[in-house]
Amino acid sequence: MSRGWKMALSGGLRCCRRVLSWVPVLVIVLVVLWSYYAYVFELCLVTVLSPAEKVIYLILYHAIFVFFAWTYWKSIFTLPQQPNQKFHLSYTDKERYENEERPEVQKQMLIDMAKKLPVYTRTGSGAVRFCDRCHLIKPDRCHHCSVCAMCVLKMDHHCPWVNNCIGFSNYKFFLQFLAYSVLYCLYIATTVFSYFIKYWRGELPSVRSKFHVLFLLFVACMFFVSLVILFGYHCWLVSRNKTTLEAFCTPVFTSGPEKNGFNLGFIKNIQQVFGDNKKFWLIPIGSSPGDGHSFPMRSMNESQNPLLANEERWEDNEDDNRDYPEVSSSLAVETET
Repeated sequence: MSRGWKMALSGGLRCCRRVLSWVPVLVIVLVVLWSYYAYVFELCLVTVLSPAEKVIYLILYHAIFVFFAWTYWKSIFTLPQQPNQKFHLSYTDKERYENEERPEVQKQMLIDMAKKLPVYTRTGSGAVRFCDRCHLIKPDRCHHCSVCAMCVLKMDHHCPWVNNCIGFSNYKFFLQFLAYSVLYCLYIATTVFSYFIKYWRGELPSVRSKFHVLFLLFVACMFFVSLVILFGYHCWLVSRNKTTLEAFCTPVFTSGPEKNGFNLGFIKNIQQVFGDNKKFWLIPIGSSPGDGHSFPMRSMNESQNPLLANEERWEDNEDDNRDYPEVSSSLAVETET
């Protein structure tokens, strides 16, 4: 009987956790809906007197708003991609692995299995990266998210503001969401500022719209500052072809730790996220190359282009002379195990 109660309680807690995980998203949606009302109705239709200015403001605002909402939707509802079946242990291998009590034998079993897979990264101790929860050998750059309870290909971080794990399948959409969020806040702040000054000086009547306009500028500036920092950090990551997890924990390859192991050069690094076709870079349509299970590595490209080796030494010297940027834990939550 007590076991049944424990199972029911555990199920209830999981249900509450899933519901509460949508609270940050609900907060963002409510703020955006209010900003839409305040800008379109209280500013453009009530406060702005010039018809031409109204039209221009509304057209530009809705153009930015559509891309902002579109990318946010894609960031939330694009499911994280998981490793395919060939990385999972077969039933027989799983039984053999779990029944084996000697750690050194288990380690050798994983090494033998990994030889058949395109896996080049290792744990800090040099062992094959194995997830004992999903029972699979982790592909390169794949990590287990404790919030989503699954392994995610090219995991970057788990973001509470989209209630989703950011990885190979939606990292492009997340970056676009940050970019359009910054543009959205900047556009609101710049177009509202002149009317903020007019209200402040008493040049406009003190009506209900005054408080919406004043608060709109404050909220836009507040979000702009936090978003531009986060967006700048992720731009730096993209330029180095790193994930947030790799920036804080250097990936280990079969040859040893290498912080620039996936750095292919600035242009190719950008293409690893946005694809080769530039006309898709600003549109939230999947265009990232590959399948998320394997990635080109610097060591494999150096033989084809010796300049990469010289560039790496230059970058190492540059990194030694400055600190890595940090990301606030309130904006991005890393949950790797």
